[in-house]
Amino acid sequence: MTDHHRSVEQQAKLTSGQDFWTTKPEGGLRSIMLTDGPHGLRKQEGASDHLGLSGSVAATCFPPAVGLAQTWDVDLAERVGAAIADEARAQGVSVVLGPGVNLKRSPLGGRNFEYFSEDPFLTGRLGAAWVRGLQGRGVGASLKHFAVNNQETDRMRISADVDERTLHELYLRAFRHIVTTEQPWTVMCSYNRINGVPVSESHELLTTILRDRWGFDGAVVSDWGAVADRVRALAAGLDLTMPFPGEASDAEVMTAVTSGELELAALRSSAQRVTRLVERATTGPAPSIDFDAHHTLAREVATRAIVLLRNDGDLLPLQRSTSVAVIGALAAEPRYQGGGSSHVNAPRVDIPLDGIRAFAEHEVGFAPGYRLDGQPSAELHTEAVAAARSADRVVLFLGLADRQESEGFDRSTIELPDDQIGLAAAVFDANPATVVVLCHGGALRVTPLRAPAILDAALLGQAVGSAIADVLYGVVNPSGRLAETLPYRIEDTPAHLGFPGEHGHVNYGEGLFIGYRWYDARDLDVAHPFGHGLSYTTFDYRDLVVSEDDSGIAVSLAVTNTGALSGREVVQVYVGVDDASVVRAPRELKAFTTVDLGAGDTTDVTLHIDRDSLAYWDIRVHDFVVEGGTYRVSVGASSRDIRLCATVDIAGDDVRVPLTLESSIGEALADPVAAEGLQSIVGAMFGGGDDSGAGSALGVDVASMMESVPLGRLIGFSGGRLPREMLQQILDRANAAH
Repeated sequence: MTDHHRSVEQQAKLTSGQDFWTTKPEGGLRSIMLTDGPHGLRKQEGASDHLGLSGSVAATCFPPAVGLAQTWDVDLAERVGAAIADEARAQGVSVVLGPGVNLKRSPLGGRNFEYFSEDPFLTGRLGAAWVRGLQGRGVGASLKHFAVNNQETDRMRISADVDERTLHELYLRAFRHIVTTEQPWTVMCSYNRINGVPVSESHELLTTILRDRWGFDGAVVSDWGAVADRVRALAAGLDLTMPFPGEASDAEVMTAVTSGELELAALRSSAQRVTRLVERATTGPAPSIDFDAHHTLAREVATRAIVLLRNDGDLLPLQRSTSVAVIGALAAEPRYQGGGSSHVNAPRVDIPLDGIRAFAEHEVGFAPGYRLDGQPSAELHTEAVAAARSADRVVLFLGLADRQESEGFDRSTIELPDDQIGLAAAVFDANPATVVVLCHGGALRVTPLRAPAILDAALLGQAVGSAIADVLYGVVNPSGRLAETLPYRIEDTPAHLGFPGEHGHVNYGEGLFIGYRWYDARDLDVAHPFGHGLSYTTFDYRDLVVSEDDSGIAVSLAVTNTGALSGREVVQVYVGVDDASVVRAPRELKAFTTVDLGAGDTTDVTLHIDRDSLAYWDIRVHDFVVEGGTYRVSVGASSRDIRLCATVDIAGDDVRVPLTLESSIGEALADPVAAEGLQSIVGAMFGGGDDSGAGSALGVDVASMMESVPLGRLIGFSGGRLPREMLQQILDRANAAH
């Protein structure tokens, strides 16, 4: 049955859920299930909720986005998406709610562990790979949370007040890339408002931008409980309201169509898109789940996600013959995922303490050192210090417990708990040969830690323990890179004075400058920059060549492993524009790749920067524009570890801004056709720029002063001698000539 033959009642029912997780089997269509992701399947079989309170079926817990992003590996992201798809199909799930591609505007964002990065380019490439892997196995993605959903405080009402350029250049850019390259089956609208308009009711966002401009052909699904006015939401372009809002809601939609409040065409379009979503869902035989193979993949991802922040004196890797004391409750009770709707019921979890003991040749002592509930314990501190003194090396696990960061609330600080800071100082005094392992979802201030070696383990999924042990003992050479900047202080962060807002509004006053863009533009010192990560070996960069081609910039260089161990390097390419006509960050990530090299080996690396990536959002024409000029291409191992630089001249787009009565005299005179018609008018009114006039006597350059005056004001200045019609005719001729 087509939607043209379905009744208004049937179409209304199709556009809302049957229950918490499924669509209605209406008009001959079967019901399909949508359920939480994105770092593993969260399918609930009993009680249902969207906060992760009730249990779910066993599913592989891969590293959440905060960990996956630190791999900087698109191939791994695609393989994770494919594995989750297999588990989804085995459980009869047609759509997995993910990936989350919102930016980390503030390190205090309570849901940052679900998001990839502070950078839209890195976010977009990793998110696209995950979608490609998932949908390539016949399961739909739900790209979320669309859009500008960067906090948990007042998340269902808050208005993110953001300017047009920042909106498109930063907060929509990853969504745009994923939609235009991968066409996710669904996009999930967010709870919040943007500039006062609820996203669920934004025709500009859901239809004009998403469908008309980007060509999205899937269905827009609401976040669970995001819709306050379903009629307005349907009119805006929201197709499926979840969860089931009740029969009265369907009746309101039918009444709105009957009364003319809602156009039948809008309802029909939404019903058609839901129909297509159901028809896309795979109905063939479900694959069996190979949990062992998926655990192996989870371990591979986790090892690559670990960032070696510091390794003074080459304290790492540990030798198996060295005696080790492990300190920290998180070593025995690991934190490996975030709390809330993405919480996965892992079939197994590798314990870090067990992983270390499996490698060490000597007995490994253990002391919890602190309580996970945050309550101080002098006894535990004393025990931990004694353990530290008894060993050659200490591995100290620090981080945040579930109760300190989760969906539903934002963090109040980037500090480690006070008792952990005190413990770290005491342990270091007892044994300076201390390695710190950090387990957390949001960025932490690491400057209080004096340890010579620090591993940032973020959240690593169910293979957390084996992965950490692999890196500690050098079975895997660390290659993770930070996907967000670690600041010295919360006061240094871009959104510090504008997060989380007040009285229902949050002002994105930092504009384009979030993350490393902010720190670089202001030349602020940071604890560790975006893209930072050390290795047990070293790499040399040379022979950089850049050139323009029809589709962007071609970049080539040679990378050599100059150390004694095999290793993996993440080559990062940043671009800046000399003498830009608009404000831009000093450098922005525009390409990256990974290379695996044996000791002494060299490889040629070729990357390409798409021309679209070079564009900025021009508010005059409301579109992306490539500005012509000299572009600086910087290649390095982080945003601040730049090894090679070169410049390339880029031809700009031919941008024509239509002339109006609000255009300035200077803008009009720059147009040959308009200038020809205006010269006599301006000359008659202002003396043709004759410096001998009154302006010169007053020390005023009349021509320069009038350059910024809107054309329409000439009508008033003329004393009635210049008819509006004459001026408009000049502008019409000029606009028609282009």
